[in-house]
Amino acid sequence: MEKILGKHSETLYAVLRIFAGFMFMQHGAQKLFGVLGREESVELMSQMGVAGVIEFFGGLLIMVGLCTSWAAFLSSGTMAVAYFQVHFPQGFWTVQNRGELAVLYCFVFLYMAARGDGTLSLGKAFGRR
Repeated sequence: MEKILGKHSETLYAVLRIFAGFMFMQHGAQKLFGVLGREESVELMSQMGVAGVIEFFGGLLIMVGLCTSWAAFLSSGTMAVAYFQVHFPQGFWTVQNRGELAVLYCFVFLYMAARGDGTLSLGKAFGRR
């Protein structure tokens, strides 16, 4: 499979970056704007408000591939905090404490922090490495 998909690894990373950033951005939009199934926005100067800002703008930066390493690192940390504050106290196993998404985002964003903007990104378009 590596021989077939390996030659497309840069494009597939870009697809992962774009979709993960877009999905993460939606969580921030829920908190900040009270949309997408949430009836009201959260207080901006609360922990949930700060998380919403990081999710929305971090997701946007990741999606477009601009300052991806920094945005992804901050987003990864935010998801680690969310997991240990909200999910972990409800039990050890992620499938039981409903923390799968937080853990998955945490490690996907940690990978992106190491990998950077990649191809099909504004960072590359602006000549950043």
